[in-house]
Amino acid sequence: MFKHGDIWDAVDRLAAEHHLSASGLAKKAGLDPTTFNKSKRHTRDGKPRWPGTESIAKILGATGSGLSEFVGYIGGGGPGGMQRIPVIGYAQAGQSGFFDDGGYPVGSGWDEIVFPNVNDPTAYALEISGDSMEPLYRDGDTIIISPATDLRRGDRVVAKTHDGEVMVKELVRRSAHKVELRSINPDHNLREISEENIEWLARVIWASQ
Repeated sequence: MFKHGDIWDAVDRLAAEHHLSASGLAKKAGLDPTTFNKSKRHTRDGKPRWPGTESIAKILGATGSGLSEFVGYIGGGGPGGMQRIPVIGYAQAGQSGFFDDGGYPVGSGWDEIVFPNVNDPTAYALEISGDSMEPLYRDGDTIIISPATDLRRGDRVVAKTHDGEVMVKELVRRSAHKVELRSINPDHNLREISEENIEWLARVIWASQ
């Protein structure tokens, strides 16, 4: 995975690319001007403090930059370097023939983005469409999915049923018989799906937002 310092370096490089200081970039994005100050990058006891995905999304929007461009500023992407990740459209995710039993896209010719190595060669990006995942994920957002990452309660996951339904939700509980998923959009109810109807579940590890 990428390092704490790499992400902050990318913020600084994005600012410099647009002839801004880190404070100027924060202000341009509608954030508190001190958001990216050096003093804010660690807690008082010296622990690393990471920039939030919402803050990153705002500076990307303010500068007209894409996620792949931001990733390109990350110095080396950590010990594992960079990884090319296929990008899948949300509508394609619900169709048959696009994924294997493990939830990984099959075939070739996908668009790709370059992303820091996530130690999962089966990772891919999914483009969100529609409003069922608002306010957390909006139409046009990109999320990174890691089928190889273990799932825990509280994780945000992508689930696909054998009926072809694809959804991004929070994993509440998974037993031998059913999966309970909490909707990100409060207007949608808790879902209970029988285990036999789940084609695959995969963890969301990054969101452009």
